[in-house]
Amino acid sequence: MFRNASRRTVLYAPISAPLSMPRSKPATALSAALLGSVLLLAGCSSTPDPTPNASASPQPSSATPESTTRTDTTDSTRTTYPLDIDTCGTTTTFTKAPQRVVTAKSTTMEMMLALGVGDRIVGTSYQDGPLPEWLAEEPGATSEAVTTPLSDKLAGTESVLALTPDLVYAGWESNLSADGMGDRAAFEKLGVNTVVAPSACKEANYQPNPLTFDDVFSEIQLAGQIFDVQDQASRLVEKQKKELSEVRKDQRGLTALWYSSGSDTPFVGGGIGSAQLVMDTIGLTNIGQDIADTWGSMSWEKVIEADPDVIILVDSAWGSTEKKIGVLESNPATAKLTAVQNKRYLVVPFPATEAGVRTVSAATDLSAQLAALDLDTK
Repeated sequence: MFRNASRRTVLYAPISAPLSMPRSKPATALSAALLGSVLLLAGCSSTPDPTPNASASPQPSSATPESTTRTDTTDSTRTTYPLDIDTCGTTTTFTKAPQRVVTAKSTTMEMMLALGVGDRIVGTSYQDGPLPEWLAEEPGATSEAVTTPLSDKLAGTESVLALTPDLVYAGWESNLSADGMGDRAAFEKLGVNTVVAPSACKEANYQPNPLTFDDVFSEIQLAGQIFDVQDQASRLVEKQKKELSEVRKDQRGLTALWYSSGSDTPFVGGGIGSAQLVMDTIGLTNIGQDIADTWGSMSWEKVIEADPDVIILVDSAWGSTEKKIGVLESNPATAKLTAVQNKRYLVVPFPATEAGVRTVSAATDLSAQLAALDLDTK
């Protein structure tokens, strides 16, 4: 058994290449009637009926287009199946590389695109924003599954199962719950494998605390192993390591607020997640570093007391940069903040704020923006 101590993800099957170590609409319950319809769908797509104790994923539908995934993986780096993967405390067994995948959140969809397996995506939901240019030309990026999500929030259980997926790949642990797309155990009983992005695990034994780039790179290589594209994953990690090595760390001793959302009470970057990791990387001291979580609430009074030199604005469709600046500048108290008076704003798109294939590029972009600011410390 191989255990990734940093990632807290357990791989029970032998691997052929070492890993780089260190609010939605509730889903309808999986009823007996739904089970019957799912089995019917599976039969129509030539998918074997799952046995009561089966842990293997179903075979892809005969209607699945021929994959255009890059196939330059050598025999020495091919994944050995069956492969058991433990993410956030749930073990999933893969008997083959997934071919029909439904994603939740941008992080998992973008992970697949970055690894060249986007053509295996049959449905998406809860996308957080547009793709960056470097992913827009990858296989599957212009497919209907990616360009037309099942839902702006989380897709319902029935709509997911109607696509006869062999994997549901979630960016948040809560995505796979009774209040989300459906419970993991229920999907598994129907022969549908589930994986949660390890960086999003919330239990103490699984949550990265704090998140490191070793965690980010390990997650990429884990996905490469699941999808049997370990060479692609290794190349992506090496490319990102090189990019990371070139990030300039600011030496001015500046403090910053990572402002994600909220007006009455701001929701900010905490001390153990990707926000903290990126700020550490570019040389900013996070005024929310005492929040023992990836994100959390922070009163405006504490923000005013800290008076950050810089404010990082998370840009999203539901909380644009302009809206956040309006909140800051219209409140007489926050309007007096040093960063607000001097318009010292950095901007990061929401999809790049969650740990994944865009974490390094977020650091690169924010570092460049920070270097362009002409300012003195307080």
